[in-house]
Amino acid sequence: MAVALEIRKRFAQIVLPVMGLGALAYLGYHLFEGDRGLKASWSVEQRLAKAEAERKALMAERQKIESRVGLLREGSLDRDMLDERLRQMLNLVQANDVVILYAKPLAPDRPAPAK
Repeated sequence: MAVALEIRKRFAQIVLPVMGLGALAYLGYHLFEGDRGLKASWSVEQRLAKAEAERKALMAERQKIESRVGLLREGSLDRDMLDERLRQMLNLVQANDVVILYAKPLAPDRPAPAK
């Protein structure tokens, strides 16, 4: 009987710390590797920084396009801009113009042809 009591006592002294260490290891692992862990947080921060940089680039491009469109509005029509767009769209030149051919199209809204 004394042996069984000793076994129970030692079992309780060993099992509880082992279970505590196991729980601590489990929680520590998921602190880094889980769906909401530190690695996932770092990944989200990197994607956010990349999206923010892309948004800034798109906003700059939008501002550039809006300024070009503003020059073509009815109230403030810029004749040079209108002439440039007409020549690009209709592929026309005047008799005294010098033509320089480029490998890619001059229109910013058309992609370059595939080679």
